[in-house]
Amino acid sequence: MSIVLTILGFLAGILVVGLAGCWLLTLALKRKVESLLPPKGRFVDVPGARLHVREFGEGAPILMIHGLGGQMAHFTYAVAARLAGRFRVVVVDRPGSGWSTTTAGADLSTQAGALAALVERLALGRPLVVGHSLGGAVALALALEHPGKVAGLALLAPLTHMPEGERVPDVFKGLMIRPALLRKLVAWTLATPRSIGKSKQTLDQVFGPDPVPKDFGMRGGGLLTLRPAAYLAASNDLQALPARLPLQQQRYGELRLPLGILFGRDDRILDWRHNGQALADKAGGARLELIDGGHMLPVTKPEACVAFIEQMAQASGLVGGSAQQALGAL
Repeated sequence: MSIVLTILGFLAGILVVGLAGCWLLTLALKRKVESLLPPKGRFVDVPGARLHVREFGEGAPILMIHGLGGQMAHFTYAVAARLAGRFRVVVVDRPGSGWSTTTAGADLSTQAGALAALVERLALGRPLVVGHSLGGAVALALALEHPGKVAGLALLAPLTHMPEGERVPDVFKGLMIRPALLRKLVAWTLATPRSIGKSKQTLDQVFGPDPVPKDFGMRGGGLLTLRPAAYLAASNDLQALPARLPLQQQRYGELRLPLGILFGRDDRILDWRHNGQALADKAGGARLELIDGGHMLPVTKPEACVAFIEQMAQASGLVGGSAQQALGAL
């Protein structure tokens, strides 16, 4: 018995030392990343959240909402500057993501409420709302629950329906740890080393078949995913979906606004039929456009995204031209 206890004690010691080493690595990388990629915008307080916001240009308003595990740099990488010549472009880190913080829940309704308050605080009126991936689900929640705050929707590879069988993509399964205490322990120990070890596989799924830009880590903010806060935010976002998305997807027929959907045919994260065509079938007048490419369209296909957003701004009455002509061009 004493031998067994000795072995167990030895193994426990190895585990503790290993976790301590992972914690030190995580802490060091967190500090390094935060020094390399500090917040570049300003902070706006809304009920339940403190939102990190950047603005570009002047003109008709556009609000841009990023996806799961991301932050505003997915839009500032190549899209925001291209639109700034004609529009007032507002990019935001979603509540809890990037440099934004939240004291409220991560469900779609709560996030939409925070963004509705942001629209009010910034006096955006009724902007065109651009949502990528999970940001598309948040944009849809904003349009359904705060219709007076949205002129139209331009959705890029949006999440619109729960995965069949509620099965999450393999690259996100590590986010599905349920107990909050265990999730926090993983965030501060194992998540960062695991993320580094699986980075090639993860990026191949998220970007493929498009190549990953060499400067994505810095210019696209990819290094920020190494922070414990990024893991916790993505985990909270993903685990909150079942509470609202199934109810939301039953309401798409209520949408009465210009709505466009842009999807990559070869998206490895979200299937365009399940999330694009299914939404277009439910929302009257919605239009789906397919292009060659994967999931990270704002980074890999900025020209196509800009053209699509400009068409939806026209369809929403924010710039000159008829809505019928704009939608017909999609």
